[in-house]
Amino acid sequence: MTASRSTLVSPMLRPGDRVRLVSPASFPSRELVAETTAVLESWGLKVEIGAHAFDRWGYMAGRDEDRLADLDDAFRDPAVRAVIATRGGAGAYRIAEDLDFAAVRADPKPVIGFSDITALHLSLRHHCGLAGIHGFLAGARSAASTRCLLMSTEPAVLHRDPRTMTVAAEVPGTATGDLVGGNLGTVAHAVGAGLPSLAGTILFLEAERTIGLGQIDRQLTQLIRSGALRGVRGVALGRFPGFEDYTDRDWTLVDVFEDRLGALGVPVLGGIDVGHGPDPLSVPLGTAAVLDTDAGTLTVAPAVC
Repeated sequence: MTASRSTLVSPMLRPGDRVRLVSPASFPSRELVAETTAVLESWGLKVEIGAHAFDRWGYMAGRDEDRLADLDDAFRDPAVRAVIATRGGAGAYRIAEDLDFAAVRADPKPVIGFSDITALHLSLRHHCGLAGIHGFLAGARSAASTRCLLMSTEPAVLHRDPRTMTVAAEVPGTATGDLVGGNLGTVAHAVGAGLPSLAGTILFLEAERTIGLGQIDRQLTQLIRSGALRGVRGVALGRFPGFEDYTDRDWTLVDVFEDRLGALGVPVLGGIDVGHGPDPLSVPLGTAAVLDTDAGTLTVAPAVC
């Protein structure tokens, strides 16, 4: 299984390569960065930390221009072979459309992150076709999953977890297309602000509960009514922590998915163990994927070569 012709993939990481930790969104704790650094160094990688990674400006890791400068510096440095977000939070959406896309195209390197970092993944696909990795390094399982995606060229095969509630929202079928998406709220908020075309793609979505079912309903409805989901070939549902036992006037999250996604007329695969919560798996974004509800699998081409 190979990436689509329009997808820009990066060289596989090897021991001795340099990677750069940056904070495009909220600021991390020094303990988290130390843990991430230790994991990466255990893989034989050399870790650098962006100049503004620990800055603070409200809830963000420094001013927009400084967070952007750290990203651009990482993309422009030929010795840096991967760009790793220290955390998500808020703020990546403010700088996602201002990246040095020429530098990205000249020397592609994967971006690793999720949650608010979805804004960077979407923008990099829109302007460059760059494949990235929806994932993190906190937890042994997450770290092992991310390492495999960065340091090998094997496709990622994610199996449906039959114990998760989103399995009940499944719509049978098979679909092929580039896997695009990430955090549902970030995808929805990108409508009219840099959301790439989703036509011909498999849309991956995950989110954690912050308020209630209306949060998910509004975001899905925005995507539907804007026309953004026109031409989507399938939907893969990741983790939605906080909704497992949540009911609002007899409706659950499954009812919202059945009502909103069921009308799309495309296969829907639930139970993909990627997203928020402890020790999730990681998944490539932007590369060719196959969704198969009979097999209960989502198979995704590597983001590296």
